[in-house]
Amino acid sequence: MNTLQRALPWIAALLAVVYVGIRFASQDIDSSVYHLQQLRAVPVSGEGRTKPLDTVARNSLMVLSGKQSARTSSKNLSAIEWYMELITKPNEAVNRRVIRIDHPDVLALLGLNEEKRTRFSFDELRPNLNEISRQAMLADQTKPKARDPFQRSVLTLYQRLFRFSELSQLQKPFTVAPLTSSDDWRSLYAVLKEDRTDPDAQAILRVFEAYSNDDPAAFNANLDGYLGQINRVLPGEAKKARYEVVFNRVQPFYVAAVIYVAAFLTGCFGLLLSQLKDSEWGQTLRRSMLALILVAFVVQTIGIVARIYLQGRPPVTNLYSSAVFIGWVCVMLGVFADRQMKLGLAGILAAAIGFGSLIIAHNLGSSGDTMEMMQAVLDSNFWLATHVIVVSIGYSATFFAGFLAIAYIILGVFTQMIDKDRAKSLSKMIYGVICFATLMSFVGTVLGGIWADQSWGRFWGWDPKENGAALIVLMNLLILHARWGGMIRDRGVAVLAVLGNIITVWSWFGTNMLGVGLHSYGFTQSAVFWLALFILSQLIIIAIGLIPTRLWRSRDGMAKLTRTAGA
Repeated sequence: MNTLQRALPWIAALLAVVYVGIRFASQDIDSSVYHLQQLRAVPVSGEGRTKPLDTVARNSLMVLSGKQSARTSSKNLSAIEWYMELITKPNEAVNRRVIRIDHPDVLALLGLNEEKRTRFSFDELRPNLNEISRQAMLADQTKPKARDPFQRSVLTLYQRLFRFSELSQLQKPFTVAPLTSSDDWRSLYAVLKEDRTDPDAQAILRVFEAYSNDDPAAFNANLDGYLGQINRVLPGEAKKARYEVVFNRVQPFYVAAVIYVAAFLTGCFGLLLSQLKDSEWGQTLRRSMLALILVAFVVQTIGIVARIYLQGRPPVTNLYSSAVFIGWVCVMLGVFADRQMKLGLAGILAAAIGFGSLIIAHNLGSSGDTMEMMQAVLDSNFWLATHVIVVSIGYSATFFAGFLAIAYIILGVFTQMIDKDRAKSLSKMIYGVICFATLMSFVGTVLGGIWADQSWGRFWGWDPKENGAALIVLMNLLILHARWGGMIRDRGVAVLAVLGNIITVWSWFGTNMLGVGLHSYGFTQSAVFWLALFILSQLIIIAIGLIPTRLWRSRDGMAKLTRTAGA
């Protein structure tokens, strides 16, 4: 091993750390003399929690347009610039094309089907507001599951317009802090209707009026004074708001996703070199891949810890955070597995799953605040830290076993990479992970029953989510008992482990989409499509795995394996 080969993993890790450092040190670029960075950290209240104005602006613009910036004829407005324009200069804001419409029939209804774009201004939609409202009322009378794509799109458009109006009229979020005249957060719109002299309302109103009057000196002075009051009266909320602004700016999950991609590509190249008999460089790139994965894992961990601090909750509180956490556990399992097998394959899977889970989380988070008030069914920190965490680890382990099995099948059928030693090593790892998944799934399901007994007075109620958790336990037990009983061997374990992916994704997402039970939240039509597509892909892989091993490209290695262990 030469000097470059020894140094390359350290170089890869250093480059990743430099990238992370640049992201942490970066600042939002604002093209104005207004102290917008301080404005971002102004605490407000909405959706059941206190948050910075930056989060409101980013989430609102994301919901309206699918982006976190607004394009004008001359420049891009940051989310906070767009928000301030919306509430202080509405005559300009209504001309910004920030309302997204995708469905062609909705565009045709509004006479906009000739436009070669998907984002429109409020002014462009104003002549059709009555028709949009009428169509939305008709769609709302149809049961959610029976709505066609047009009806769903009309309702989405109506909700976006309603949100736009709420924001522009300062009905939401609650921007009047409880400083002197009240103990509760209040809407500036409601307070000004009752008493324009309210001192708490005047404190934030002076900031907005200075921005409206294009007076940066007055704006900055009033903002500094207001933040001083906030820091004295609400120090905890102010501190968390500042941290959340940094969290929003750094976007640790995006940073981790980028590094996971780099790790995946590095690992694939290393695996290719190993197949070309350049094992030294293959192992060097494998170690470089692991170095990148570890940096990404640390960044993802920082993001998870930040969310725990900001929410005051354990790491899994909704579907978004479950995707982040499950991917995080899979990465941990992948690094451990790769250290044991030293093939590079488990690391490649870890990077792919880490990236994929963060993409899933990103899409789940595009509908609004990912740290919103807890669903009632989850509102217990003790059980969130026990049942939910343990069950999520069970999901992660079952998924990771399934993805190891996919690698076993795909590489065995289509390549000559799976020789006797690699097949045995992969099989042992799949088996070991399934054993771990069985333990976690069983313990998590029992803890869920105890929680249900304490909350609802019954240990088991055949709720779809409960049934899904039980199915995961039964699926893993089926694999283990079939193997112990000699009914299946390594290939059979792999095929059934892929089936475990279907059971797990159904328990994780599918049960939430049934519209019944205590866990029927998080439903979106697009999620149904991706769920069905994932299940179809797993069925195809199962079918491939059932091809007789004599037809596999790795048949020579598999033949040696089956002579010693059976099929």
